[in-house]
Amino acid sequence: MSETAPEGPPEGSENGSADPWGFGLTPEQTAYAGWVRSAVRGLPATGPVHGAVNRPLLVSLGGSGLLRGLFGGDPGQPPHDAAAMRLCLLRELIATVDTEAETALALQGLGAYPILQSGSEATRERWLPGVVSGEVVPAFALSEPDAGSDAGALALEARPAGDGWTLHGTKTWISNAPDADVYSVFARTTPGAKARGVTAFAVAGDAPGLTGDRLDMVSPHALGTLHFDGVRVGPADLLGEVDQGFAVAMRTLDLFRPSVGAFAVGMSQAALDASLAWASERELFGGRLVDQQATQHTLAEMSTRTEAGRLLVRRAAAAYDAWSRQGRPARGANVVTTTAAQAKLFATESAQWVVDQAVQLHGARGLQRGHLVERLYREVRAPRIYEGASEVQRTIIARGLMAES
Repeated sequence: MSETAPEGPPEGSENGSADPWGFGLTPEQTAYAGWVRSAVRGLPATGPVHGAVNRPLLVSLGGSGLLRGLFGGDPGQPPHDAAAMRLCLLRELIATVDTEAETALALQGLGAYPILQSGSEATRERWLPGVVSGEVVPAFALSEPDAGSDAGALALEARPAGDGWTLHGTKTWISNAPDADVYSVFARTTPGAKARGVTAFAVAGDAPGLTGDRLDMVSPHALGTLHFDGVRVGPADLLGEVDQGFAVAMRTLDLFRPSVGAFAVGMSQAALDASLAWASERELFGGRLVDQQATQHTLAEMSTRTEAGRLLVRRAAAAYDAWSRQGRPARGANVVTTTAAQAKLFATESAQWVVDQAVQLHGARGLQRGHLVERLYREVRAPRIYEGASEVQRTIIARGLMAES
């Protein structure tokens, strides 16, 4: 596979010594974080797009090299799995500056990773160069009207047809739908087998029999419903093995779950920074808002929750990367899954509280359409639901604890 990409951040070993507390960054990671900050601030303004894919933004992200950060390897080389720590740094730092850009970037990774990890060489060659450049929009099509948190209840049928299958049913709450160019679709190939009877396929967005509708949501990014009316898929479209699609989905989610927490930490940091700046300039009762003890205590709690979320995210990312370097042994899978769930749960729940406090400190102007904290207030709610709701994360954590006892 050939691709062109701008010169990205310097590559280096991520195995250097961390700080004495074990949650710091190596010099290489610190340099990467600095590069991300510079690159995201240099993105050209594309204008807001509500409810549809912002393709000019994606092309800008590709041209900047930021989309390349979703994948490992150097520019000009085939993409492979990114280190979880770098993925978390990428998402946190972009979210601190521009949540629309962060969401657009993250959805490129979520939709493409099943293809990257489990697709044939031909399938990867067909789709991934465009994903990295921002010219191809992928989507992760797992959720259904009656199968959200309970992914094992998938009902989209893959009916045998010749040497392949035809897909029949509906997917909904699908990010980037119905605008995506390719969907990682999870369908039932064995009735009654729950999670063990699901198969993953790569389905082109213009496939005959595939239609979609937009959903009007509070969050600004594209979200839609997909209808499959006899959509043909063959052996070349398989992602992984037949009836092993649930593992394909979980492998993607295990990597991306800590980075959802990183997105939340970035939003928390943006809300905290805005609140500090506003409280320092706002005059009332003969002094500044920041001089009020109640304000100081609120800011202190906002900062503490943000930093605690950041540390949990980095712990989960470090656990995933260590596990990957060891060849993903079964023995360490429980730790990876549990720490990822803890990071997502705490960081997203904390971000909701931090952003709410930011609105309170800003008063009515914090609810004015277009204000930074107003945008954060709308966008912070969804991460507590997608890629496993908070209640699901608590169940995962409890199971992990029982498995270790």
